[in-house]
Amino acid sequence: MAHGKRYEDSLKIVDRTKLYEPAEAMKLVKETAKAKFDETVQLAIKLGVDPKQADQTVRGAVVLPHGTGKSVRVLVFAKGDKAKEAQEAGGDFVGAEDMVQKIEGGWLDFDVAVATPDMMGTVGKLGRILGPRGLMPNPKTGTVSMDVKNAIREIKAGKIEYRLDKTAIIHVPIGKASFSLEALNENFDALMDAVVKAKPAAAKGQYVKSVAVSAAMGPGIRINPMSAAGITPA
Repeated sequence: MAHGKRYEDSLKIVDRTKLYEPAEAMKLVKETAKAKFDETVQLAIKLGVDPKQADQTVRGAVVLPHGTGKSVRVLVFAKGDKAKEAQEAGGDFVGAEDMVQKIEGGWLDFDVAVATPDMMGTVGKLGRILGPRGLMPNPKTGTVSMDVKNAIREIKAGKIEYRLDKTAIIHVPIGKASFSLEALNENFDALMDAVVKAKPAAAKGQYVKSVAVSAAMGPGIRINPMSAAGITPA
């Protein structure tokens, strides 16, 4: 695959054989973001678990201290007082059966869906549409809750979901290239801390296998997985 000149220039400052310390990698990722737009900084974490085993799935949510730099559109499935609460808390789209029908008709212009527990019977019909896109409300990630006000507030403040894919890798945004080094480092630490704490009891051997960070249009920068996981050498 041929890459553009900006990518090739970025490649010259990255040593592909080296495992960088996290702070060093964040500095490099800012230097490799050469696109004309504010590139998203992406993290890829390979875990030593078997995603096919139900007791080894890794999924959760974490509030990044500095958010992702992206404005998030929140859909809330709620009725009555809870629907009113959701609107007052800044939910972008609020509804019940009407929203279910809208989604069944092909509408998907939202980033995160929240539902009150009593709505899950109705929302469950959307499993085939929302599930594969990672948009299904889930109690594990705090998106099925009676406290819709807090759920919306956290999402708007920078709460992101992380989940293992079929190849045991977690892909998540941790900010924008325009973020300060301090903000990127703090977001990285918050995410890694959450992933390490979410280690399944059934996981054996090395849990964090590899970590790489990249700007949307830049090359991958490999991070020392032990440092990323907060393990200091003996």
